Amino acid sequence: MSSAAGTVARLTAATADLPAPLAVVDLDVFDANALDLLKRADGMPVRVASKSVRVRSLVQRALGHGFTGIMAYSLREALWLVGEGMRDVLVGYPTVDAGALAALAADPVARAEITLMVDDAAHLACIAVADAAAPDGAPPVRVCLDVDCSLRVGAGRLTAHLGTRRSPLREPADVAALATAALAQGLSVRGLMFYEAQVAGLPDTNPAVRAVKRLSMREVNARRVRVVAAVRDVVGHDVELVNAGGTGSIEVSGTAPGVTEVTAGSGLFAPGLFDGYRSFEARPSAFFGLDVVREPAPGWVTAFSGGYAASGQPGASRLPRLFTPGYTLSGTEGAGEVQTPLRAARGSGPGGRLRTGDRVWLRHAKAGEMMERFDAVHLVRGAEVVETVPTYRGEGRNFG
Repeated sequence: MSSAAGTVARLTAATADLPAPLAVVDLDVFDANALDLLKRADGMPVRVASKSVRVRSLVQRALGHGFTGIMAYSLREALWLVGEGMRDVLVGYPTVDAGALAALAADPVARAEITLMVDDAAHLACIAVADAAAPDGAPPVRVCLDVDCSLRVGAGRLTAHLGTRRSPLREPADVAALATAALAQGLSVRGLMFYEAQVAGLPDTNPAVRAVKRLSMREVNARRVRVVAAVRDVVGHDVELVNAGGTGSIEVSGTAPGVTEVTAGSGLFAPGLFDGYRSFEARPSAFFGLDVVREPAPGWVTAFSGGYAASGQPGASRLPRLFTPGYTLSGTEGAGEVQTPLRAARGSGPGGRLRTGDRVWLRHAKAGEMMERFDAVHLVRGAEVVETVPTYRGEGRNFG
């Protein structure tokens, strides 16, 4: 029996009495992935990206394995996590949420444990409005400056932008100017973030991609040194935090000059978009199960629900991946809102065919987004559900 077939058999046996659609995480694989991420970091602290997990107990599990701190995706999430006892939460994206900023300003513990991401004077202005009502003697709000790490090739109108559209901050002088403004406002400039999306988030599919990654890292590494030095001149000391990388770039980001920590999260689940990396083995730990409800034609079955497409540019890469061997999605229907047709692969014998009432297993293209579809996730060890825990959605939270 193949490894995938064995996992399918275990998951099906463990969840035989549970209704579908349902989400599961294989704890043995999750734990192995966590330890592998730490090993790849080779002693560099690894911050867990909560958006790639979205299950509080699994975020805590990663911390228990040795991850250091959390990168949250909104201030409201960060406030909630700190309220649940977690510490050192870096908000990975800027916020203009006046209510959440007011809550941060009024809470001394949150002020000490949460670091806000900024890249514009407008963000500082939002913080200033909330901070005006802070109690006397409150510790300063801590901020981290997000620095653009995209690769730009060419000049003028012919410039190609490779990477995400994130921060407007790029050159050392621009970063230093915002750091100066933050200090003048009474904020604490805790650190800098450099996310090389075109390195961390792209699989090693061909030589051209690998060449882009190498060129990107050379450019970012050189610029990072200049940015860190410029901010050091402004604040009068080395900043505490210089964050970089992601699951796909731990090795190269973690050894880059000036970096003090890396971030990872998707590697805990190893979703479909992380197939194809050469620097590490993607071992899937998160799955969702659907039940076969009809057999419309020879070689075809239809599963109930399943249309869990990932965010990003629409296309086949954003669709779920079949984990149950021997089947593919329909090229014309894909994964559907109410039903998902599955076609038996050519050459597969009738012995392994799915029938009405069978369970089929899929993987989401992205990591944490799968958990947006479910209120709970079943944690499996071996062929047994050992615990069922709420997702963020199941805990009734709305983090924006």
